[in-house]
Amino acid sequence: MITLLIPTDFNVKTLSCIPNLLQRLYLHKVSIILVHMLKITNNTHELFMLSKRSAEHQHISAAFNDACAKIKRKYADSLPNLRIEFFYGSTLAVFKNYLNTNEVHSIVMLENYPYGMLHKNSINPSVMVKRSGINIITIDYMDIRNEPVNKENILAEAV
Repeated sequence: MITLLIPTDFNVKTLSCIPNLLQRLYLHKVSIILVHMLKITNNTHELFMLSKRSAEHQHISAAFNDACAKIKRKYADSLPNLRIEFFYGSTLAVFKNYLNTNEVHSIVMLENYPYGMLHKNSINPSVMVKRSGINIITIDYMDIRNEPVNKENILAEAV
């Protein structure tokens, strides 16, 4: 099984690369981790609240969750695992440990995609990804968005 990490801002548009990836890797079963990266705060009160992290989950729209569920159903044979996670950390060592723990083979970066910052602690994934030493699969977002990519397009494709 190949494990791919895809940085996301939980916009349905970031899911548009998944059919292309599964087509490229058709000989393999693929596990995908959709991750949003957040730096750890220096605020003591916020550190005490780490175990009660649910505020970040409010940024995951129903449309995003629905699109993920439909993609899982459509590609069930080749995509046995598609999960959503938050990565908390801002050092390369912590990120590498996260990648190793999750046995990530490659990171998928959408080139020319403006990753949104969902929270004051959100970080742009590109710097840590480039320095991680893990294979990077680059997909040009401009190429996969030839037609307008919106919730309906992703959901229709996944059905």
